[in-house]
Amino acid sequence: MKTKQFLLILIFCLSLGLVNCWPSSPPPSVTDPTTTQPITIWWTRGFYPAEDEALSRVVRQWERQINHPVELTFYDDDENLQRVLNALDEGNPPDIAYNRRTEFAVNPRVAWEGKVPDLSDVIQPVENLYTESAVKSAYLPNKTTGERSYYAVPLQQQTVHLHYWRDLLEEAGFTPEDIPENWDKFWAFWQQAQDNLRAKGYEDIYGVGLTVSPVSNDTFYEFEHFLEAYDVSLLDSEGNPRVNDPPLRESLVRLIDWIVGFYRQGYIHPDAVNWGVPDNNIAFLNRQLLMVFNPTLSIPGSQQTDPEVAQNIVTHPLPNEPDGEPAKTLISVKQVLTFTESPHPEAAKDFLRFLSTPENLSLYLQDSGGRYFPVMKPLLEEPFWSESTNPHIAVAAEQFKEVRPLEYITSPPYSQIFAENLWGKALRRVTVDRVSATVAVEETLARIEEIFAEWGDS
Repeated sequence: MKTKQFLLILIFCLSLGLVNCWPSSPPPSVTDPTTTQPITIWWTRGFYPAEDEALSRVVRQWERQINHPVELTFYDDDENLQRVLNALDEGNPPDIAYNRRTEFAVNPRVAWEGKVPDLSDVIQPVENLYTESAVKSAYLPNKTTGERSYYAVPLQQQTVHLHYWRDLLEEAGFTPEDIPENWDKFWAFWQQAQDNLRAKGYEDIYGVGLTVSPVSNDTFYEFEHFLEAYDVSLLDSEGNPRVNDPPLRESLVRLIDWIVGFYRQGYIHPDAVNWGVPDNNIAFLNRQLLMVFNPTLSIPGSQQTDPEVAQNIVTHPLPNEPDGEPAKTLISVKQVLTFTESPHPEAAKDFLRFLSTPENLSLYLQDSGGRYFPVMKPLLEEPFWSESTNPHIAVAAEQFKEVRPLEYITSPPYSQIFAENLWGKALRRVTVDRVSATVAVEETLARIEEIFAEWGDS
């Protein structure tokens, strides 16, 4: 078993660490000597090689079509984001950039500042194919023009999924049918399952697989879902933050205390306060977590080549909300960008048009193994998604039938809350620094007030 676990983790870690930068073909002869410079594409490396291979195939097809060299480079998530931000500061950005955090850490701000071109001529021809949330995610305000327009190309969407180990649940004395739909009973169930496993000698197992770290995006996704579950809205009907609203403060304090309670009682992994993006995946695949929340299908997707393991991982519907209503699906929309100072502006737009055709988006998403879901309505109806025999995709497909965008999609300043991971910082203040939830909430709301003031009338 230990050898099997080691191989699982080794495969997952290697997929994160692979350098996949394919060389471009020799530059063809061109009529304009200023265009001999390769077109540059910076992309965040996938969680497994199939993602990178899928994008590479699309780029190679486009390279052959335009008969011009393309330099596609994959970077780790953090390095890629920092390179993009540095390049923008220095005035030498790539032609195309994709990062898993672009839609909240880069695009709302650079659209506001006029550092990305208007992409209406790319989006409008296929606008009716996109979901409503996808369209909203790219339709952003520009303080120079005083108007909104399209400043990104939606690529794919994600939401939070629940996974558990089938055999460990059975070892704990339960069946899948025993998992409650009721909110409070659901969380108590995983605590009891951990207790049962610990009694059987599983000393290093944790029943509640939540991330409480300020350096992982997972914390933000999870916290926002909990806000939705408890009907807590940070914004009023006009989109202004309710920072001076006592009921909001009380709700945030209760929510933070509720999450921290699992951690202090030993039901959340002790390292979860320091986890980066892949660490909850690794802890789960290392069988240190019985159950885990994850904002993509990367966990079962990473085990596609091992059917035995893939079948032992179960993707399960989220519990009903505390008021008994079915769980709502909050979605994040991943985006691809070009920039006003990119060296090949027209070629960049041509690539975005090529990528955003239904055929190419379908190719990319399916070849990526279904980790993310489509943002085009016709693609969501394809059998791969709507009639999937893959049990993980089938459960996720039900989640994506009724969705609501995360607040940052409709409120650009909210994106800064995400970019700074304020919910993760608040949780760390309570779990590590041992301040009260009240103090952490006061600090967080003060920073949120500053952020909205900095953005002004957006």
